[in-house]
Amino acid sequence: MERDAEAEPADTSTGGRWDPAGLVLTVLPALAAFAGGLAQLYWVLLAGPVGTMRWVDIGCGAAACFVLLFRSRARTGIAIALAVVAAFAATGGVANMVALYGVARYRRLPVALAVGAADVLAGYCFWLVYPENNKLSLTLVVNVAIVAAIVAWGAMRQTQESLLLSYRERAERAEREQRLRETQIRQAERTRIAREMHDVVTHRISLVALHAGGLMVDPEPKIDVVRGSAELIYGSARQALEELRLALGALRADEPTSLEQPGLDRIQDLVEDALRAGQEVELDMDPAIVETAPPGIGRDAYRFVQEGLANVRKHAPNAVAVVTVAAADGVLRVRVVNEMVDGSLGVPGAGAGLIGLRERADLAGGTLSHGPVDGRFELVGELPWT
Repeated sequence: MERDAEAEPADTSTGGRWDPAGLVLTVLPALAAFAGGLAQLYWVLLAGPVGTMRWVDIGCGAAACFVLLFRSRARTGIAIALAVVAAFAATGGVANMVALYGVARYRRLPVALAVGAADVLAGYCFWLVYPENNKLSLTLVVNVAIVAAIVAWGAMRQTQESLLLSYRERAERAEREQRLRETQIRQAERTRIAREMHDVVTHRISLVALHAGGLMVDPEPKIDVVRGSAELIYGSARQALEELRLALGALRADEPTSLEQPGLDRIQDLVEDALRAGQEVELDMDPAIVETAPPGIGRDAYRFVQEGLANVRKHAPNAVAVVTVAAADGVLRVRVVNEMVDGSLGVPGAGAGLIGLRERADLAGGTLSHGPVDGRFELVGELPWT
């Protein structure tokens, strides 16, 4: 794991909890360094240089430790400088080993090996300064063993911290992705409910508009006609408000709940509502397909018919709507056709309903087409009968 020379180590704490393994791996090197420092100080005072050089040696060791207080982590330059100090000052060896541990823990392994080689060279130079104390071979073996152990210890700690950081990042990323998926699911459900709300409310409001339009074009409506239209307008408006209330309640919930999903068996109710409103509708649907329809296909077919009848009421209220629902060749075909009437009272629309129908068809693996054909307006939806 590569780190910048000036960078501090990453925080791999466990959120305020004690990490026994990390505590042991941190305390043991400190205790070893303290014991080594006492041993070196003992050697300097009893068997090392005498006179002024003794105090120079002790001063260099103290200065090296003082430097470590400020920049002891992953500073290759200081580690090399301390290796130079350790080449002639016995008390500088402890600070030198601590600096080597910091390099091995926070820098790349090749850098740590290079600093370790410099420390071995420093040990050789120290033997040249005090050759009477040990044999050269013993000095080199001991130095290589100590350097190898420190580099291995630091590299192990770096690997452990890298793994901990990787696991933490992976867990946090998985948690973020899970929250994102939940948000997307909730948003998709809200979008679907909003589409259902549009279809339901448009159907009811178009019935209201049809009745109101009929009253407008009749110069002297009979009281019974007015009363009947008023009752139908009231009933349609009340149902629209109730369905709107249910839809808004579902949208406001933290976990959106599905609205009631109508199927093929409710298409007859749609036609009867339109007939009671005074709209002329003809339905051609084999009742047998209601029982044999695959799950889920009825909802989309119902919305096709609902939007088709609403479009006829909005744009050609005086025209006859012919609804055909049939299954053949692995496809359920829904067709709503009406004559295009000029000068009719219509309700303006933004086309959102047809856009929503096309999205429904695409999601179901079907198709939707609409437009004028030979003086008639046709809305044709095909859904896979699977």
